[in-house]
Amino acid sequence: MPEPLDRGVSPETAVPRITLSDGSRIPQIGLGVLRIGNGDVSAVVRAALESGYRHIDTAAGYGNEAGTGDGIRCAGFAAGKPRESLWVTTKVRDSQQGYDQTLRAFDAQLESLGLDYVDMYMIHWPTPFNWRSGDTWRAMAQLRSQGLVKSIGVCNFMPEHLDRLYGEVGEYPVINQIELHPTWQQRQTVEYCTRHGIAVQAYSPMARGADLTAGGGIIRKIAKAHHKTEAQVILRWHIENRTVIIPKTTHRARMAENLSLFDFALTPDEHKAIDSLDSPQRAGHDPYTFSYS
Repeated sequence: MPEPLDRGVSPETAVPRITLSDGSRIPQIGLGVLRIGNGDVSAVVRAALESGYRHIDTAAGYGNEAGTGDGIRCAGFAAGKPRESLWVTTKVRDSQQGYDQTLRAFDAQLESLGLDYVDMYMIHWPTPFNWRSGDTWRAMAQLRSQGLVKSIGVCNFMPEHLDRLYGEVGEYPVINQIELHPTWQQRQTVEYCTRHGIAVQAYSPMARGADLTAGGGIIRKIAKAHHKTEAQVILRWHIENRTVIIPKTTHRARMAENLSLFDFALTPDEHKAIDSLDSPQRAGHDPYTFSYS
């Protein structure tokens, strides 16, 4: 379990980097920009980078890659040493999966972002009802070989989808981004990923805020004991599980709060209490039926 860091450490220094199976090192905390309009996201991204974030997560399906790229440029992180310190993830739109389609889609996405490369390119959903992940992966591997993409991963893949992908391409993704929070822990999928060297990344790490009140006051009680917020307690639980997290916020104060997770640690009993909140109810979409077209 990670030890708390000293107070006063700068956020970009404090945030650990998780080493992926390909040797890349991803900051464990990033900013998710889902449902932030293209006209608004530039200012949000710039504020995040100024607050110490070094990991931004977007997607073609979010419709805000151009604004995300603008925020990166305005903050001075589009080139040189600052760009090398930054991790940028984007994802292929599900309707553009397939070998040729993915290559064309990526060209347009990179142009929208205004970057020379992205650190992570992902298959957004497995779409088992219209499976093209093998061909999509081969296109992504081609982009990786050209240096346009540093690492390749997937989102929302369940063990059977990962088995199928590996059977077609002979390679596991370096990371699997899934819905993961105290009331939806996906333990079977997490165990599979751990066993195969696939890092786990959590979107909706607080169930869109619903988990802040989970357990009839358990989170609140732990937060009070540490003089922290309920959100910080949940995010710290993720950190101690070595999960990569991308909490979303548009407020600079909450950005700082979400990075302030390294001056305290949960006790073993507190960690187990949050573990006990697992339930059979997801907050988001079902990977077996959903497509982010």
